[in-house]
Amino acid sequence: MAIPHLTQSKERPAKTSGGAMALILALLSALGAAYLFFSAVVGSLGGWAVLAGIGAGLAFVLLLSGIYTLQPNESAVITLFSNYKGTDRHAGLRWVPFWYGKKKISVRARNVTSPTLKVNDKGGSPIEIGAVVVWRVADTARALFDVDDYVHFINIQIETALREIGSHFAYDSHETSEPSLRANGDEVSKLLRQRLQEQIELAGMEIVEAKLSHLAYAPEIAGAMLRRQQAEAVLAARAKIVHGAVSMVESALQQLSERGIVQLDDERRAAMVSNLLVVLCGDRDAQPVVNAGTLYN
Repeated sequence: MAIPHLTQSKERPAKTSGGAMALILALLSALGAAYLFFSAVVGSLGGWAVLAGIGAGLAFVLLLSGIYTLQPNESAVITLFSNYKGTDRHAGLRWVPFWYGKKKISVRARNVTSPTLKVNDKGGSPIEIGAVVVWRVADTARALFDVDDYVHFINIQIETALREIGSHFAYDSHETSEPSLRANGDEVSKLLRQRLQEQIELAGMEIVEAKLSHLAYAPEIAGAMLRRQQAEAVLAARAKIVHGAVSMVESALQQLSERGIVQLDDERRAAMVSNLLVVLCGDRDAQPVVNAGTLYN
Protein backbone atom coordinates (compact mmCIF):
# COMPACT_ATOMS: atom_id res chain seq x y z
CA MET A 1 0.00 0.00 0.00
CA ALA A 2 2.02 2.92 -1.28
CA ILE A 3 1.57 6.47 -0.03
CA PRO A 4 2.12 8.87 -2.99
CA HIS A 5 3.39 11.88 -1.05
CA LEU A 6 5.99 9.90 0.93
CA THR A 7 9.38 9.08 -0.57
CA GLN A 8 10.02 5.43 0.19
CA SER A 9 13.48 4.14 1.01
CA LYS A 10 14.92 1.02 -0.58
CA GLU A 11 17.53 -1.29 0.83
CA ARG A 12 20.85 -1.64 -1.02
CA PRO A 13 24.14 -3.37 -0.16
CA ALA A 14 26.66 -1.33 1.80
CA LYS A 15 30.34 -1.08 0.88
CA THR A 16 31.99 -2.69 3.89
CA SER A 17 34.88 -5.07 4.42
CA GLY A 18 35.90 -7.89 6.72
CA GLY A 19 37.11 -6.82 10.13
CA ALA A 20 39.97 -9.32 10.55
CA MET A 21 42.59 -7.13 8.85
CA ALA A 22 41.42 -4.03 10.70
CA LEU A 23 41.66 -5.91 13.99
CA ILE A 24 45.23 -7.03 13.21
CA LEU A 25 46.23 -3.47 12.30
CA ALA A 26 44.62 -2.15 15.48
CA LEU A 27 46.58 -4.65 17.59
CA LEU A 28 49.82 -3.73 15.81
CA SER A 29 49.10 -0.05 16.41
CA ALA A 30 48.53 -0.73 20.10
CA LEU A 31 51.80 -2.65 20.37
CA GLY A 32 53.66 0.09 18.46
CA ALA A 33 52.24 2.79 20.72
CA ALA A 34 53.24 0.84 23.84
CA TYR A 35 56.78 0.31 22.49
CA LEU A 36 57.20 3.97 21.53
CA PHE A 37 55.98 5.26 24.89
CA PHE A 38 58.21 2.81 26.75
CA SER A 39 61.21 3.81 24.63
CA ALA A 40 60.52 7.49 25.27
CA VAL A 41 60.39 6.86 29.02
CA VAL A 42 63.67 4.93 29.20
CA GLY A 43 65.31 7.45 26.88
CA SER A 44 66.41 5.08 24.12
CA LEU A 45 64.53 7.16 21.57
CA GLY A 46 64.11 10.91 21.25
CA GLY A 47 61.10 13.07 21.94
CA TRP A 48 59.64 12.24 18.54
CA ALA A 49 58.77 8.79 19.97
CA VAL A 50 56.09 10.40 22.12
CA LEU A 51 54.44 11.99 19.09
CA ALA A 52 54.72 8.76 17.16
CA GLY A 53 53.23 6.85 20.10
CA ILE A 54 50.30 9.25 20.24
CA GLY A 55 49.72 8.76 16.51
CA ALA A 56 49.85 4.96 16.89
CA GLY A 57 47.42 5.10 19.81
CA LEU A 58 45.06 7.29 17.81
CA ALA A 59 45.24 4.84 14.90
CA PHE A 60 44.38 2.02 17.30
CA VAL A 61 41.29 3.86 18.57
CA LEU A 62 40.09 4.82 15.10
CA LEU A 63 40.58 1.33 13.67
CA LEU A 64 38.87 -0.27 16.62
CA SER A 65 35.90 2.09 16.47
CA GLY A 66 35.08 0.91 12.93
CA ILE A 67 34.94 -2.79 13.86
CA TYR A 68 31.59 -4.44 14.54
CA THR A 69 30.16 -7.96 14.53
CA LEU A 70 26.99 -9.38 12.97
CA GLN A 71 25.27 -12.60 13.93
CA PRO A 72 23.37 -14.75 11.41
CA ASN A 73 20.09 -13.07 10.37
CA GLU A 74 21.32 -9.74 11.67
CA SER A 75 22.13 -6.68 9.60
CA ALA A 76 23.73 -3.27 10.07
CA VAL A 77 22.39 -0.10 8.48
CA ILE A 78 25.31 2.14 7.46
CA THR A 79 24.87 5.92 7.42
CA LEU A 80 27.14 8.89 6.75
CA PHE A 81 26.07 12.11 8.45
CA SER A 82 22.50 10.73 8.63
CA ASN A 83 22.49 9.78 4.93
CA TYR A 84 21.69 6.14 4.16
CA LYS A 85 24.64 4.40 2.48
CA GLY A 86 23.50 0.77 2.49
CA THR A 87 22.89 -2.32 4.59
CA ASP A 88 25.47 -4.93 5.55
CA ARG A 89 23.99 -8.45 5.87
CA HIS A 90 27.29 -10.39 6.08
CA ALA A 91 27.66 -12.26 9.37
CA GLY A 92 30.96 -12.19 11.24
CA LEU A 93 33.60 -9.54 12.00
CA ARG A 94 33.06 -6.45 9.83
CA TRP A 95 34.65 -3.00 9.44
CA VAL A 96 33.84 0.43 8.03
CA PRO A 97 35.73 3.72 8.50
CA PHE A 98 35.04 5.35 11.83
CA TRP A 99 33.13 8.26 10.31
CA TYR A 100 30.29 5.94 9.23
CA GLY A 101 27.39 5.31 11.58
CA LYS A 102 26.20 1.75 12.25
CA LYS A 103 22.80 0.63 13.53
CA LYS A 104 22.08 -3.05 13.96
CA ILE A 105 18.65 -4.43 13.10
CA SER A 106 17.47 -8.04 13.36
CA VAL A 107 15.95 -9.75 10.32
CA ARG A 108 14.94 -12.87 12.26
CA ALA A 109 11.34 -14.08 12.36
CA ARG A 110 9.39 -12.75 15.32
CA ASN A 111 5.98 -13.65 16.66
CA VAL A 112 3.35 -11.39 18.20
CA THR A 113 0.33 -12.53 20.19
CA SER A 114 -2.25 -9.80 19.93
CA PRO A 115 -4.37 -8.84 22.93
CA THR A 116 -7.92 -10.16 22.92
CA LEU A 117 -10.11 -7.59 21.15
CA LYS A 118 -13.84 -7.12 21.54
CA VAL A 119 -15.47 -6.41 18.16
CA ASN A 120 -18.82 -6.84 16.44
CA ASP A 121 -19.03 -9.54 13.79
CA LYS A 122 -20.86 -9.18 10.48
CA GLY A 123 -24.21 -9.83 12.15
CA GLY A 124 -23.57 -7.28 14.89
CA SER A 125 -22.93 -9.81 17.68
CA PRO A 126 -20.14 -8.86 20.11
CA ILE A 127 -17.27 -11.34 19.96
CA GLU A 128 -13.75 -11.69 21.34
CA ILE A 129 -10.95 -12.30 18.84
CA GLY A 130 -7.15 -12.59 18.96
CA ALA A 131 -4.36 -13.67 16.61
CA VAL A 132 -0.77 -14.88 16.49
CA VAL A 133 1.32 -13.23 13.77
CA VAL A 134 4.81 -14.27 12.65
CA TRP A 135 6.71 -11.49 10.85
CA ARG A 136 10.21 -10.36 9.94
CA VAL A 137 11.97 -7.32 8.53
CA ALA A 138 12.40 -7.68 4.77
CA ASP A 139 13.69 -4.17 3.90
CA THR A 140 15.84 -2.63 6.62
CA ALA A 141 15.89 0.82 5.01
CA ARG A 142 12.11 1.11 5.02
CA ALA A 143 11.81 -0.30 8.55
CA LEU A 144 14.31 2.22 9.92
CA PHE A 145 13.61 5.36 7.89
CA ASP A 146 9.99 5.19 6.64
CA VAL A 147 8.27 4.64 10.00
CA ASP A 148 9.06 6.00 13.43
CA ASP A 149 9.02 2.65 15.31
CA TYR A 150 8.43 -0.40 13.15
CA VAL A 151 7.67 -2.73 16.10
CA HIS A 152 4.99 -0.41 17.45
CA PHE A 153 3.76 0.14 13.89
CA ILE A 154 3.07 -3.55 13.24
CA ASN A 155 1.34 -3.99 16.60
CA ILE A 156 -1.11 -1.22 15.69
CA GLN A 157 -1.67 -2.69 12.22
CA ILE A 158 -2.41 -6.15 13.68
CA GLU A 159 -5.15 -4.65 15.85
CA THR A 160 -6.58 -2.72 12.89
CA ALA A 161 -6.59 -5.80 10.62
CA LEU A 162 -8.22 -7.97 13.31
CA ARG A 163 -11.05 -5.50 13.78
CA GLU A 164 -11.61 -5.39 10.03
CA ILE A 165 -11.60 -9.19 9.67
CA GLY A 166 -13.91 -9.60 12.67
CA SER A 167 -16.52 -7.31 11.10
CA HIS A 168 -16.14 -8.94 7.67
CA PHE A 169 -17.32 -12.43 8.77
CA ALA A 170 -20.10 -13.73 10.97
CA TYR A 171 -19.06 -15.77 14.01
CA ASP A 172 -21.12 -18.74 12.83
CA SER A 173 -22.95 -19.40 9.57
CA HIS A 174 -26.22 -20.64 11.22
CA GLU A 175 -27.55 -22.72 8.33
CA THR A 176 -26.23 -20.35 5.63
CA SER A 177 -23.54 -21.03 3.07
CA GLU A 178 -21.55 -17.88 3.89
CA PRO A 179 -18.05 -18.40 5.34
CA SER A 180 -17.76 -17.78 9.08
CA LEU A 181 -15.00 -17.17 11.60
CA ARG A 182 -15.58 -20.49 13.37
CA ALA A 183 -16.05 -22.77 10.36
CA ASN A 184 -13.61 -21.23 7.85
CA GLY A 185 -10.42 -20.71 9.84
CA ASP A 186 -8.07 -21.21 6.88
CA GLU A 187 -9.87 -18.66 4.73
CA VAL A 188 -9.98 -16.15 7.59
CA SER A 189 -6.26 -16.61 8.29
CA LYS A 190 -5.42 -16.17 4.61
CA LEU A 191 -7.40 -12.93 4.41
CA LEU A 192 -5.86 -11.68 7.67
CA ARG A 193 -2.34 -12.30 6.33
CA GLN A 194 -3.21 -10.55 3.05
CA ARG A 195 -4.64 -7.48 4.81
CA LEU A 196 -1.68 -7.24 7.16
CA GLN A 197 0.84 -7.53 4.32
CA GLU A 198 -0.85 -4.67 2.48
CA GLN A 199 -0.79 -2.46 5.56
CA ILE A 200 2.84 -3.05 6.59
CA GLU A 201 4.34 -2.91 3.09
CA LEU A 202 5.24 0.71 3.85
CA ALA A 203 7.50 -0.39 6.73
CA GLY A 204 9.38 -3.02 4.72
CA MET A 205 8.11 -5.97 6.76
CA GLU A 206 6.87 -9.38 5.67
CA ILE A 207 4.09 -11.46 7.24
CA VAL A 208 5.23 -15.09 7.44
CA GLU A 209 2.06 -16.47 9.04
CA ALA A 210 -1.11 -15.15 10.67
CA LYS A 211 -3.69 -17.31 12.47
CA LEU A 212 -6.53 -16.72 14.91
CA SER A 213 -5.56 -17.74 18.44
CA HIS A 214 -8.75 -16.82 20.29
CA LEU A 215 -12.38 -16.73 19.16
CA ALA A 216 -15.41 -16.61 21.44
CA TYR A 217 -18.66 -14.80 21.98
CA ALA A 218 -18.53 -11.85 24.38
CA PRO A 219 -19.53 -12.80 27.95
CA GLU A 220 -22.83 -10.88 27.80
CA ILE A 221 -24.21 -13.15 25.02
CA ALA A 222 -22.12 -16.29 25.53
CA GLY A 223 -24.84 -18.06 27.57
CA ALA A 224 -27.59 -17.42 25.02
CA MET A 225 -25.38 -18.45 22.11
CA LEU A 226 -24.34 -21.63 23.93
CA ARG A 227 -28.00 -22.60 24.38
CA ARG A 228 -28.61 -21.90 20.70
CA GLN A 229 -25.68 -24.11 19.68
CA GLN A 230 -26.91 -26.87 22.00
CA ALA A 231 -30.42 -26.66 20.50
CA GLU A 232 -29.02 -26.82 16.98
CA ALA A 233 -26.93 -29.85 17.94
CA VAL A 234 -29.97 -31.60 19.44
CA LEU A 235 -32.07 -30.89 16.34
CA ALA A 236 -29.32 -32.19 14.06
CA ALA A 237 -28.98 -35.36 16.14
CA ARG A 238 -32.76 -35.89 16.18
CA ALA A 239 -32.96 -35.48 12.40
CA LYS A 240 -30.26 -38.08 11.93
CA ILE A 241 -31.92 -40.50 14.35
CA VAL A 242 -35.31 -40.16 12.63
CA HIS A 243 -33.75 -40.65 9.21
CA GLY A 244 -32.06 -43.85 10.38
CA ALA A 245 -35.19 -45.09 12.14
CA VAL A 246 -37.35 -44.64 9.03
CA SER A 247 -34.82 -46.57 6.98
CA MET A 248 -34.77 -49.40 9.53
CA VAL A 249 -38.58 -49.60 9.68
CA GLU A 250 -38.84 -49.65 5.90
CA SER A 251 -36.27 -52.44 5.71
CA ALA A 252 -38.05 -54.46 8.43
CA LEU A 253 -41.43 -54.23 6.72
CA GLN A 254 -39.94 -55.14 3.37
CA GLN A 255 -38.17 -58.23 4.72
CA LEU A 256 -41.29 -59.37 6.59
CA SER A 257 -43.32 -59.09 3.41
CA GLU A 258 -40.73 -60.75 1.15
CA ARG A 259 -40.22 -63.76 3.47
CA GLY A 260 -43.90 -64.21 4.17
CA ILE A 261 -43.34 -64.30 7.91
CA VAL A 262 -46.55 -62.42 8.72
CA GLN A 263 -49.28 -60.73 6.73
CA LEU A 264 -50.28 -57.29 8.05
CA ASP A 265 -53.21 -55.15 7.01
CA ASP A 266 -52.91 -51.39 6.82
CA GLU A 267 -54.05 -50.84 10.41
CA ARG A 268 -51.58 -53.35 11.89
CA ARG A 269 -48.85 -52.10 9.61
CA ALA A 270 -49.42 -48.54 10.89
CA ALA A 271 -49.35 -49.76 14.50
CA MET A 272 -46.12 -51.65 13.89
CA VAL A 273 -44.51 -48.62 12.27
CA SER A 274 -45.57 -46.45 15.20
CA ASN A 275 -44.18 -48.91 17.76
CA LEU A 276 -40.88 -49.30 15.92
CA LEU A 277 -40.43 -45.54 15.61
CA VAL A 278 -41.13 -45.09 19.32
CA VAL A 279 -38.55 -47.74 20.17
CA LEU A 280 -35.89 -46.43 17.80
CA CYS A 281 -36.38 -42.70 18.43
CA GLY A 282 -37.13 -42.72 22.15
CA ASP A 283 -34.73 -41.37 24.76
CA ARG A 284 -35.40 -44.24 27.16
CA ASP A 285 -35.12 -47.98 26.76
CA ALA A 286 -38.31 -49.61 25.51
CA GLN A 287 -40.29 -51.86 27.88
CA PRO A 288 -41.21 -55.07 26.00
CA VAL A 289 -44.79 -56.35 26.17
CA VAL A 290 -45.35 -60.09 25.55
CA ASN A 291 -48.51 -60.82 23.55
CA ALA A 292 -49.77 -64.18 24.75
CA GLY A 293 -52.93 -64.18 22.62
CA THR A 294 -53.56 -64.32 18.92
CA LEU A 295 -52.52 -61.69 16.44
CA TYR A 296 -55.77 -59.73 16.88
CA ASN A 297 -56.63 -60.59 20.51
